[in-house]
Amino acid sequence: MRFPAPLVTLIRELGRLPGIGPKSAQRLAFHLFNRPTADVEALAQALLDAKHGLDRCPVCFHVKSKDAPLCAVCEDPRRDAALVCVVEQPADVLAIERSGAYQGRYHVLHGVLSPMHGVGPDELTLDALWARLDGIEEVVLATSTTVEGEATAMYLARTLHERGVRTSRI
Repeated sequence: MRFPAPLVTLIRELGRLPGIGPKSAQRLAFHLFNRPTADVEALAQALLDAKHGLDRCPVCFHVKSKDAPLCAVCEDPRRDAALVCVVEQPADVLAIERSGAYQGRYHVLHGVLSPMHGVGPDELTLDALWARLDGIEEVVLATSTTVEGEATAMYLARTLHERGVRTSRI
């Protein structure tokens, strides 16, 4: 069956989102088609507002409001500045924050080392991490347990050890 061009385009664009396969994209497209226009416009506006109103924190690379100088974690004076937790993505910060147990700061890599996908150290935010090591006593490595996440943690642990910084792994 052939779908109208706008529906095909919507399905294709939704399918480009992470974790959304062709069937999920199709299901979302039909769901949006059946929603009131005001709901779809509100979603479209929220997407645009997020794209235009958000930025990366210049210190830790977590998400921040474009009009704020730093993210909420970096601005919080109660946070332990000598303790930095390295994570892969901003969503990982949210997961750790939900626990309420961690009171240090973060550094978001925005990926993991993956030579097969052309991601080396220069494609991650490692230069910024190296630049902020002064005064940091410990770096907690909180990358995933995938092959790439483990390789990234090993690379970080080795490099940080060479720079005299203690590391731990969760």
